[in-house]
Amino acid sequence: MLKNNLFLTPAEADKKAYVKMMEATVDAVVSAMDHSHAYAGMGPYELRDAVHTDELLPEQGCGFDGIMAEIKEKILPNLVRPMSTDYMAHLHGAALLESIAAELILSTFNQSMDSWDQAPVATEIEVEVIRNLCKLYGYDENGDGVFTSGGSQSNLSGLLLARDWFCNSKLNWDVKKFGLPDNFRKFRMYSSEIAHFSMEKSTHLMGMGYEAVVKVPVDDAMRMDCAKLREIIEADVKNGYLPFCVAATIGTTDFGSIDPMDELRKICDEYGMWLHADAAYGSGVVMSEKYAHRVAGLAVCDSITVDFHKMFMLPISCSVSLIKDKANFDALTIHADYLNREEDEEDGYINLVNKSMQTTRRFDALKVWISFRMRGKAGWSELITRCIDNAHYFYTQLKKRDDVEVIVEPEISSVVFRLLPAAGSEEDADTMNKRIRRKLLHHKGVVIGQTVCRGNVCLKFTLLNPLQSPEKLDELLALILSLR
Repeated sequence: MLKNNLFLTPAEADKKAYVKMMEATVDAVVSAMDHSHAYAGMGPYELRDAVHTDELLPEQGCGFDGIMAEIKEKILPNLVRPMSTDYMAHLHGAALLESIAAELILSTFNQSMDSWDQAPVATEIEVEVIRNLCKLYGYDENGDGVFTSGGSQSNLSGLLLARDWFCNSKLNWDVKKFGLPDNFRKFRMYSSEIAHFSMEKSTHLMGMGYEAVVKVPVDDAMRMDCAKLREIIEADVKNGYLPFCVAATIGTTDFGSIDPMDELRKICDEYGMWLHADAAYGSGVVMSEKYAHRVAGLAVCDSITVDFHKMFMLPISCSVSLIKDKANFDALTIHADYLNREEDEEDGYINLVNKSMQTTRRFDALKVWISFRMRGKAGWSELITRCIDNAHYFYTQLKKRDDVEVIVEPEISSVVFRLLPAAGSEEDADTMNKRIRRKLLHHKGVVIGQTVCRGNVCLKFTLLNPLQSPEKLDELLALILSLR
């Protein structure tokens, strides 16, 4: 016979079990916050041995108390802590407290966002959030959007809609019905040479292959070179290729650089192309009263990727794919009698599966709704502005030194630099910078990024934590310099 306390139900015993489990989990998490480092766990081999088990599914389970003991011993001490001001490695931030509360609600009630009857209020909240996001990024009432699992999926959605729009409007061909046209190997989309790898991954999944992506050189500010782009497109057209899309990056992964959207719009209009904006990183800049002008051009794009689990500090996963013309979502619509019946839509039931690549989705819109409503414009402006201000401060401090090379002035909140060896040092710069990053990780509890620029190994601060301060950045710089 099944035991009680499987789920949260109106039964008093189930309510008590739910509260007991949640309280025990909260206590364990809070108790684990006993240091300020970004990482204080084991190295890879030791950690692999520690979590190894011959029986993931034992004959008899260990019970909740037993599994909590294992979590306290093996899991919590070895988690990276992006909420620490010692964490600056990736576009991966801390989670705002109210958004963690939202996670508890959405996980407990486990809504599925494909049809209205599975998620009534969740559906209506997502519709409201999308409507307001379209307004925030400059789209009119004809805009629309859908939540996705992350920036890569949002990019895939935007690029797929771009391809189908091109085939329908320029080639009179319906990909949804007939598949790719015979000349699909001639399709070309353009992104900067430092764009996210999801561009290639998307064209692979869309059946066109990596060769459909043309990488455009960047200028000294790490932005797509529009003059080079125009030259490349002109040559491609002469050679019989079919340019269908330019993918601008609004906040490159390493540098946070912002491609020139207005100029790219002109080029797209001239050649009859779709303009997609991968703003997974830079979309957060719109919240800053001081810096919003840097991304004002997003409204000229036909589709926009917005990622809330980066600069917006919401829990993974939480992303949106926005489009200027909602009619283009038809490419993802197919009706099923068991799910999204057309008769329901005629009676006002909204089935969000009609514009999503996923069927089952989480109620991620709740996190945006709660945090936006709770903090308001002023609160959000302060958070985002602080992060960008911190990057500018750190950049100016690095520029004062002759033993540090800074790659480019930050437009958002990423600073890429490399330490130079002292005169007479036998260690080359690449080896030294790699060694310093590893030592910071395993001996100092500080997690920073590493990348390569122009063939040189560089270090990277991705400053997404508004608790960061100039004083803390000075301390971190002094620590890094001491490890040379």
